[in-house]
Amino acid sequence: MTSPTSPPRQDWPRSPPARRSLTMTLEELMNAPAPASRWVLERDCAETGLDPADIRAEMLRRIGEMRSSVERGLQSDARSITGMVGWNAKGLWDAPDVLGAPLLKRVQAYAMAVNEENARMGRIVAAPTAGSAGTIPGALLGVADHLGLSDEQLVDPMILAAGVGKAISKRMFISGAAGGCQAEIGSSAAMAAAAVVELLGGTPRAAVHAASLALMNTIGLVCDPVGGYVEVPCVSRNAFFAVHAVSAAQLALAQLESFIPPDEVLGAMASVGRLMPAALRETAEGGLAQTPTGLAVTARMEGKGEGELPGGMVELPLA
Repeated sequence: MTSPTSPPRQDWPRSPPARRSLTMTLEELMNAPAPASRWVLERDCAETGLDPADIRAEMLRRIGEMRSSVERGLQSDARSITGMVGWNAKGLWDAPDVLGAPLLKRVQAYAMAVNEENARMGRIVAAPTAGSAGTIPGALLGVADHLGLSDEQLVDPMILAAGVGKAISKRMFISGAAGGCQAEIGSSAAMAAAAVVELLGGTPRAAVHAASLALMNTIGLVCDPVGGYVEVPCVSRNAFFAVHAVSAAQLALAQLESFIPPDEVLGAMASVGRLMPAALRETAEGGLAQTPTGLAVTARMEGKGEGELPGGMVELPLA
């Protein structure tokens, strides 16, 4: 699990083009010439004035940081500050593969390793947020290691993931506080799905439809971290949605597509985010955070007695 040095690209001009403000939609990305990552990089360089070689070098560095957080997370069972997580990734990694599904196990363990490093206040790469930081390394590094691919081969898929994230951010929220967990984990799953498609040689159309499939199946997901800490359910949620991203990529590579156009999926998700009550948007005032156990953890972390916290979840009577 090493990070080789990326050689300089010779097929790009050394002088950056003039800067100009550019927008990007998923439809534009879907219809871009292959590979989609090159189109994203060209537009980014036109907008920022940066040299493409520098962007690629920086992306390789970030991949190295992702890999480092995976490695540390798989080796450690140190508890987080709250004590709610810290042993999950190592426990899964060390456990027998009872399903005989090494890719599934790897993707899940990698994703949780990163998020548990985040919970320990370790160094991670927000992608696009800290709470969703495990999804891309779980899916992309997991698939790459399963297939024996190098970190150099992940640079272009990561550039495409960044482009998808940028397109999403232009249309909707990417924070749980603004739009629920659909905005965080949904965005990261979409970015990861597109990246996996590019890694495996898929077309720009397939990559964008993978992103759309990942997004449309996260619509409505609330952000309800226990005690307000990005630990429960966030660590396991990254494991689930890293697999979700790989599943979306597999569907798209088989030429399955989102029935709803990708940009319309973005619009629908943004609309749902605006409709979502504040209690379900990272305030710890609803969902899992308001269960008796969630309230007890919150009380303990705030130095209060369990009876000092108001609220609690409302359950409907059984029929």
